[in-house]
Amino acid sequence: MLNRGYFRRLGPGIVTGAADDDPSGIGTYSQAGAAAGYGFLWASVWLLPLAFATQEACARLALVTGKGLAGIIRATLPRWVLVLAVVLVSVANTVNIAADLGSMAAALRLLVPTDQVVGVIGFAVVIATLEIAVPYHRYAKVLRWLCLSLVAYVLVLFVAKVDWAQVASATLLPQVDVNRTSLELMIALAGTTISPYLFFWQAAEEVEERNEPEDGVDGTKSVVSADHVAAMRGDVFSGMLTGVFIMFAIMATAAATLNATGITNINSAEDAAAALRPIAGDFAGLLFLLGILGVGLLAVPVLAGSTAYALSETFGWRASLELKPWQARPFYAIIVLSVGIAVLLNLVGVEPMRFLVLAAILNGLSAPILMAIVWYLARDKKLLGRWVSPLWSQVLLGVATLAMATLPVLWLFA
Repeated sequence: MLNRGYFRRLGPGIVTGAADDDPSGIGTYSQAGAAAGYGFLWASVWLLPLAFATQEACARLALVTGKGLAGIIRATLPRWVLVLAVVLVSVANTVNIAADLGSMAAALRLLVPTDQVVGVIGFAVVIATLEIAVPYHRYAKVLRWLCLSLVAYVLVLFVAKVDWAQVASATLLPQVDVNRTSLELMIALAGTTISPYLFFWQAAEEVEERNEPEDGVDGTKSVVSADHVAAMRGDVFSGMLTGVFIMFAIMATAAATLNATGITNINSAEDAAAALRPIAGDFAGLLFLLGILGVGLLAVPVLAGSTAYALSETFGWRASLELKPWQARPFYAIIVLSVGIAVLLNLVGVEPMRFLVLAAILNGLSAPILMAIVWYLARDKKLLGRWVSPLWSQVLLGVATLAMATLPVLWLFA
């Protein structure tokens, strides 16, 4: 009954993959396409298996142990490792929320004349209220429907005049120019695709799904089967494939429209949408804007929830979106605090693009550290028994970790 229930509720990986394409990510992909044309399309092919291996390991850990990532680190590794991991992800998440709220408010202004501050506060209140008031089994359905907002970027790709022969060549025959600018874009793309908040959210949502009452058993004591693991793996791959394909679509669209007309510098996702309108038509620009709003409504709850799960597991507090607010006060308080701090960061007058840059830097610095921790845990036979990560997963995750750690070093000496 456990396995049938899990197959019926596929979705943690889909939501995680979709949340990877948050407004700050859209801005990064747009900038890569505008600056380098089709030059970085190859990155999507290489990043997909690395991102998949990372998320699969996080999901595997949660699926087998019934604990979130911070809870597993707390039980198996020294305290300082836990503190380092949670501080890194909490700071990066808060800055990312600030960037996303700012981008959403700016995108709304392009559709409806509104004050930027009013937009930021309005989105923050709506998102936090929904995340707190709606039980997980219903909230997860809302998140899955919001994934459909990503279709906007696929539609924009076919509205734009894309040189498909050049797309195929750039994707399959990469030409890497190793200079500081190219390395900066590569670090931004990698850090946006393999983001620390996704690690904690993926694990936490696997636990939520595992513990749903209709399984008929206590999720923390469920017996994991090969079919169960296969379903998880298919879900995770589907999610990361979706996220990476959207990255590909946005870069190709920006290359075909912005770069082709001499626009090589994009400061944000909403700038990309505004620039698309006179080139690809109002329909393309409108779709791009609606996509920003949709994925923002999806990503911000994931970011805030990721922080809440990580901190709650660190201190042993009850943590579940299925619980009522009075049943998990610290957990929900962290969600409110995280979103509240992000609002305050927007109110101090810092440009949204600075938040995008800072978020990318924080993700880039924290990702390899957290990935190394996940790699170590996923190989632990005492922790996972027969369900340790297979060799292919260990190799891919190891390569991903080394790549994420090496890129900043190459940038320094470029």
